[in-house]
Amino acid sequence: MIARQGLIKFKGQDVTVVGSDLKVGDSAPEFSVQTYDWAPFSGLSDTQGKVRIIAAVPSLDTEVCDRETRRFNQEAAALGEGIAILVISMDLPYAQKRWCGAAGIDQVVVLSDHHSADFGAKYGCLIKEVRILRRAVFIVDRSGKVTYAAYMPVLGEEPDYVAVLAAVRAALAG
Repeated sequence: MIARQGLIKFKGQDVTVVGSDLKVGDSAPEFSVQTYDWAPFSGLSDTQGKVRIIAAVPSLDTEVCDRETRRFNQEAAALGEGIAILVISMDLPYAQKRWCGAAGIDQVVVLSDHHSADFGAKYGCLIKEVRILRRAVFIVDRSGKVTYAAYMPVLGEEPDYVAVLAAVRAALAG
């Protein structure tokens, strides 16, 4: 697996990102994660037939990740049944379940990559030194193609929601 430096900093220090960045037009790799009840979840096959928003976040227990996940939860209703929104972090499933209950998250599927870091490595999001994910958002269409990919240059920077939602609507129409 490829390891790259110079892409992002953690607490002012350069860190190593494991995996290659995905680009628009790439086939999205299948990945295995866990639900907050510790059940296995296959990201693409378990959401087959839907357009997916896949958001990688460092930790739900941070202000920016909290705000981002709540925003996607709010937007979900307007996007309809043809969408699956997956928010993935390295948080333990116990912590994710507690956070979702407290936050009232019911439209987003929150998933943990803690066990194997399969998602992080395949999507170029795993920060090796601290074993968290760098913030990124992907849109994967019904056929499994990446139609939008954005890696935030700073961990604390939120995604461009207008661009994400426009890409989702285009994928839903396509």
